[in-house]
Amino acid sequence: MARVPVAALDRMLKRRFRPSARPLPALELAERPRPWLNALGLAAVVLVGAWLGLLVVGDVRAPVGPVNTTMALRPSLTGGTKINVSPLGALTLDSHVAPVRLDVNVDQLDPLRSAALVDHPERLSGLQDEVARDVEHGTLDLAVRSSVAVVAGACALGLAVYRRPGRALAAGGLALTLLAASGATAYATWNPRSVLEPRFSGLLSSAPSVVGNARSIVTEFDVYQKELARLVTNVTKLYDVTSTLPAYQPDPSTLRVLHVSDIHLNPASWKIIASLVRQYKVDVIVDSGDTMDHGTAAENGFLDPIPDLGAPYVWVRGNHDSRVTQRYLRHLKNVHVLDDGRARTVGGLRFAGIGDPQFTPDRSQARGGDAAERLAGDRLASALHDQRAAGTPVDVAIAHEPVAARETDGEVPLVLCGHLHHEGTEVLKYGTRLRMEGSTGGSGLRAVERRYPAPIEASILYFDRDTRRLQAWDAIQLGGLGLTTAEVSRHLPEENLPGATPAPGPTSPSSPASP
Repeated sequence: MARVPVAALDRMLKRRFRPSARPLPALELAERPRPWLNALGLAAVVLVGAWLGLLVVGDVRAPVGPVNTTMALRPSLTGGTKINVSPLGALTLDSHVAPVRLDVNVDQLDPLRSAALVDHPERLSGLQDEVARDVEHGTLDLAVRSSVAVVAGACALGLAVYRRPGRALAAGGLALTLLAASGATAYATWNPRSVLEPRFSGLLSSAPSVVGNARSIVTEFDVYQKELARLVTNVTKLYDVTSTLPAYQPDPSTLRVLHVSDIHLNPASWKIIASLVRQYKVDVIVDSGDTMDHGTAAENGFLDPIPDLGAPYVWVRGNHDSRVTQRYLRHLKNVHVLDDGRARTVGGLRFAGIGDPQFTPDRSQARGGDAAERLAGDRLASALHDQRAAGTPVDVAIAHEPVAARETDGEVPLVLCGHLHHEGTEVLKYGTRLRMEGSTGGSGLRAVERRYPAPIEASILYFDRDTRRLQAWDAIQLGGLGLTTAEVSRHLPEENLPGATPAPGPTSPSSPASP
């Protein structure tokens, strides 16, 4: 037998048992990219690219009446419209619900067009049609520009990430589809009445002029383009270079009530109240209690600025206000203390109120609790019923505690209260509207006990002078201790919205209230 060399045998064995170059099937599956990761990456490219495109080339400059504006779409979780009136502040409208927000920046006035409006006020009557046309043209231009911007941004980022034209074009197509879907959602949820209830953030002195008069909103405007014209008119007045900030001219048929509550010995509240009285031409101030903190005679000097606030002051006792406080206030000029349901006509409105039955300055819970509050509310409701039977119905009832205030349901159109240090509105079962005010003192010294300071809150209530019914209200919120923010939001009762049928309330006064 022939002998095979050892070296040749070794080479034969290596060729025979050399491992295969193909990886195992299990390894192939492990190394295959996951589809959901690819989809997530593409979605990120589409969103970021579209956002960058809108930021870089998505703005459109468009004239709206006498105002030059810049319109843009911005990503948003809640949608809506924001109108920036620099340097005065901004109006926020809940105009739609979609992942995009419409930003409108008021850049400047066109000198020629604004001068023409100032010199010829009769041209304001045609401003609504001009504004409607301008907004329509501006939004069409914005739609085209935004479509180009999102496609260009997504394609550019897709090409930079994937370096494949096909994937880049896919990203651009998806971005365009996303924008179209957002536009369809905005169209489906478009709310033209949002202009009736704007939120204003900025200089508090500018709020009455920018937001406008409640009476004219309710009775004179019922379509969207007219509201746009009103906003543009107000902005035109604000930007008039020939004068300072314009004075607020309230409708003579509107009564304005400033509702404050829970001042809690905060001396800054008097300056804020006096400023609101001047800015809004307030007819009556209503304080729903807890003006003091411990109700001692030593605190009474804190009340001395009230006669100089510029309007009659209607007051009811809170659970931090003592009988000593109440007696002191009775002797102050221009102060009307309400208790035991007795009615008083002040500033054209008939008020009735009751003091809080409990005095708990140390935060203790009196034995009466809610039962005592309900009993006080029953006494107030009985007095209101007697007033109606006598033909002199009460327009506004006042109690400090919401539990007591709820007992007046069905006996009065509106009841005001406080106590809980946050504002809120509710229509009760039998038609009475309960309006609860926050703390106009920012919770007083208690503000330092929280991580964030409590806001200072107050409201301007607008009443029809003839029917003495609530037409609208502005909720005002100022930043708390050490903060400088300000926000004013307009609200209308449902029955006062354009096209709505007025709902019959618990009372229907047919003649002006008498003292």
